[in-house]
Formats: sequence, C-alpha cells, structure tokens
Amino acid sequence: MKLIRDLGQLENPLMNPVLTIGNFDGVHRGHLALFDRVKARARLIQGQSAVMTFEPHPIKVMKPGNGPPLITMIDQKLELISAAGIDVIFCLPFTKQFAAISAQSFVRSILLEKIGMKELVVGYDYAFGHQREGDIKLLKAMGRTLGFAVHEVKPIHIKNKLVSSTSIRKLIQEGNLGEAKALLGRDYQISGTVVRGKSRGGKLLGFPTANLELIDELTPKSGVYAVTVLMNGKTYKGVTNIGFNPTFGNGVLSVETHILDFSEDVLGKSIKINFTQRLREEKKYASIHELADQIGLDIAQARKIFENLEALA
Repeated sequence: MKLIRDLGQLENPLMNPVLTIGNFDGVHRGHLALFDRVKARARLIQGQSAVMTFEPHPIKVMKPGNGPPLITMIDQKLELISAAGIDVIFCLPFTKQFAAISAQSFVRSILLEKIGMKELVVGYDYAFGHQREGDIKLLKAMGRTLGFAVHEVKPIHIKNKLVSSTSIRKLIQEGNLGEAKALLGRDYQISGTVVRGKSRGGKLLGFPTANLELIDELTPKSGVYAVTVLMNGKTYKGVTNIGFNPTFGNGVLSVETHILDFSEDVLGKSIKINFTQRLREEKKYASIHELADQIGLDIAQARKIFENLEALA
C-alpha cells in the first residue's frame, strides 16, 4: 500500500486507477463493499485500486465543535483501509480552501488530470464539491463527456439495519457492542496510553488496572465489558470498566482495564482495547469489599465468555 498525503507527491498519474472517495469513519461493512467493488474493477482493467479520504474530518473544519465523535481516528482508519487490500490511499488535508473547489473543477483538475482516474466507485448517497453541489447524476454526466465510468454501490443492510456510521455510533454509545460489531465487521476498538491512576485497583481491590488516557473520541456507554487487549504485538483477555467510579465518589470519567493473568508494569505503554461483550451497568456499592466481590464475578463471567468464543472458533 502506498500512502499519499499531498498531491504534490504524485509526480505522474496512477496506472488505470479505480477510485472511491469519502470520509469512511468506522471503515464499516458498507465501506468495505465500496472497496471490494474498487478492487474488482481495478483487476478487470489491470489498474490500481485507490481510496481518497481526508484529515481532519471535513465537519471539524466546516462546523468546528458541532460534529459527532469519530468512530475511528485517522491512524486506525488508514490501517483498516490498508488491511482491506487497497493499493493507494490518498489522505489529503481538508481546509476551507479545499472545500471551496467546485465539483467540476475537483473532477477535472484533481481526479482526472492529477490522479488519472479511469473509474469511480461511489456510495448511493455520495455528494461532493462546494456546498455538496456534486452528486451521482453530475458524475455520470461528466463521465459520459470526459470518458470515465461511474459505479454506484447500493446501501448495505445487516439484519434489516442500514450499515452507516450514524447507526454504528449510536449502538456504541448505547453499549450495544454486539450489533455494532455486526455492522463494523469487527469488534469496536479504542486506544491510548496507560497513565498513572488512583492506585486503587491493586492496593484496595486486589485487581490491578491499566488506566487509559484515550486517543479516541467515541467511548462506549458506561459499564463493565469483557475485552481483549492488544499490546506489544500480543493479545490478552481483560475486563474494562468505563465510568465514574461511584463507589469512591470520584465523578471523573475513566477507562480502567484489568488484564487477566498478567502482572507486568504497563505504565506508559500504548494499548488497544477491543470490546467483546457488555457485562453490566456501572453501579455504586456499599463497600469496597462488595465492589471487589463483584469484580471477581465480572472476571469469572468474562472468562466464561472467552471460553465459549474459543469453543465456537
């Protein structure tokens, strides 16, 4: 995979490129359907598959402070697009100047002249250019005139639910990680750096935890989850609590993970957490001992979930 962050890096057009364009927040199964069509068309014309996306997300430039939390931050998004088998990724800086480019100028000067696009694959609701003046109808008309093909991918439904970033975001915020996984095609993931917490997990409760300083914007609903933890190229099982530690009267949102059968110091490490299943709501307990007993039950429940998943694998 080749990553291009500036069109100035592109000395010559690509080889018969088939392109799709979008924000691709979540890189969900709807996006993967677009990528599959791009790759299939590229193989047919012996060309390169290409994806164009933007950094930052356009809504953060056009409506700062008003956009929804992102499902995938840029590094994870690029990793997922690359893992989908795309040859070239354009991750272009999005500015108000870029947004002011007319739809026709964007197609002519960037897609055709600079990139050399031969075919374009778009979703059913795709719109682009200044004030979103460009749509599929315009693209197909320009394609007939300028000699490129336009392929429209219809909406994807899983169990009668439309696969969209909006629906996935809502499911995650509701703590419905199972349905979110069905639409994403993978477990939802957050990442960050382990920082020093209140040191209560090991000392008071007997269950040491990694306190995560998040990179991500979208956090699942408060509660306790069975998770897998990715760190230093290895995968561990764990239990994560997202919430406000009501038993201690803390009031500050934290993400704390107890890694099963693990005793190493992880302070300062970068980790990724994949959410497997929600176990319960966060609640206030009458004593530290009662909370510790419940954590023990949570861990036992998580182990059973992992055992069942391994038996099904």
